Amino acid sequence: MEIKSDNPEHGFQFPGDFEITAMGPASAGLEVEVPNLLRAAGLTVLHETLTSRPSSNGRFVSVRLSFRANSREEYESAHAALREHPEVKWTL
Repeated sequence: MEIKSDNPEHGFQFPGDFEITAMGPASAGLEVEVPNLLRAAGLTVLHETLTSRPSSNGRFVSVRLSFRANSREEYESAHAALREHPEVKWTL
């Protein structure tokens, strides 16, 4: 039995561009580290999408950017690559 959505816009569609957010200490340099980690994982990073936002007290930063994934495995490898970094506390 094949499971198929009636809505082609429903769920993840591969290949595609996806957004990822990593959060960690402001002193960790995640604005540089996050794109480097994704590139090292073999992913195409869309550098022009990079944004960062400090927490209200300035101790933490969230870094958001988009990358291209050709498969679910590549998408999951992006999260795995970021979570392996000791300063990355969360990914979304």
